[in-house]
Amino acid sequence: MKFFKKLTVSVLCLGSFLSFAQENDLGAWYMYFGNNKISKKLNFHNEIQYRNFDGIGDLEQLLIRTGIGYDLTENNNNVLLGYGFILSQPYIKGEKTENIEHRIFQQFITKQKFGRFNLQHRYRLEERFLQDDFRMRFRYLLGLNIPINNKEMLPKTLYVSAYNEIFLNLDSPVFDRNRVYGALGFVINKNMRIEAGYMNQLQENKNRGQIQIGFYNNIPTRN
Repeated sequence: MKFFKKLTVSVLCLGSFLSFAQENDLGAWYMYFGNNKISKKLNFHNEIQYRNFDGIGDLEQLLIRTGIGYDLTENNNNVLLGYGFILSQPYIKGEKTENIEHRIFQQFITKQKFGRFNLQHRYRLEERFLQDDFRMRFRYLLGLNIPINNKEMLPKTLYVSAYNEIFLNLDSPVFDRNRVYGALGFVINKNMRIEAGYMNQLQENKNRGQIQIGFYNNIPTRN
């Protein structure tokens, strides 16, 4: 009960914070990540990200990804082939526009554990089919989860989450963006966890912050 009281207070504080988001140019991302086991080795990945300019309802981007992954080793190394649909509504000279992107991507994830430190390396190559252009991009993410009240990521565990991800274009300019993220998470049960945190995104000509709330759902193989 104490945890849920703290969570309620945190959500209320976050809501108050988001009410000033537009004035302070602070956006918000609401994210769902699912991973369904098809067999012992195969998994089906699905995710939805709803990104807002002002944290309340001014859509910046809707991103839907899906893919089929294969475990090279149990729990540690996974390769995945995926597809993404991205609807963007940026402002250009004060006018809101709309762009649609189709994206194919290949990725490799490897995980390591050092005591309480759970490390993840993600390497991703993207083929981006924009409305009037084609681009390719490489991404590398280094992530870290550290449980607080337990030694392992068990149910009812509070944990700290952080990552840094760099995006590099395969043409000029090479540097696309860099994201730095920090959050507090809670393991609900062996299949579900939730995180709330802050991400700063640095691009060539701008630097912007995002509040992020993510829900993770890992569904085991059905017998």
